[in-house]
Amino acid sequence: MTCNTQPEILPDTPLRLADAVKIAFPLGGMTVAGLRRERDRSRLVIEKIAGKEFTTLAHIERMRELCRGEARGLDFSSKPPVETNTERLPIKQPGSSETTVGMSAQAALQMKLQPRRKS
Repeated sequence: MTCNTQPEILPDTPLRLADAVKIAFPLGGMTVAGLRRERDRSRLVIEKIAGKEFTTLAHIERMRELCRGEARGLDFSSKPPVETNTERLPIKQPGSSETTVGMSAQAALQMKLQPRRKS
């Protein structure tokens, strides 16, 4: 007689990334590539065993907490920003640099390299 029951998946059970995505995000919204991006941002712990990447549901939960923490850190409000006593620089500064506004870097360099004409 064979046992067709699924093995119990605990928070620390190593899961391949594709399986972890299916279990932790059953309605979609996350991909294996997304988990790898979170790994690269140091928010998700990944174990590499025999060239295969594994993570756990506990690691995914920790990643989600870190992501929520970053979102909470931002403060948006309808109040205008408080003015400070610092001086503001003008948007356009007068001077010869204005002649190259809208020019490509290559065109500006060519202008500098051309010999100056006598008036």
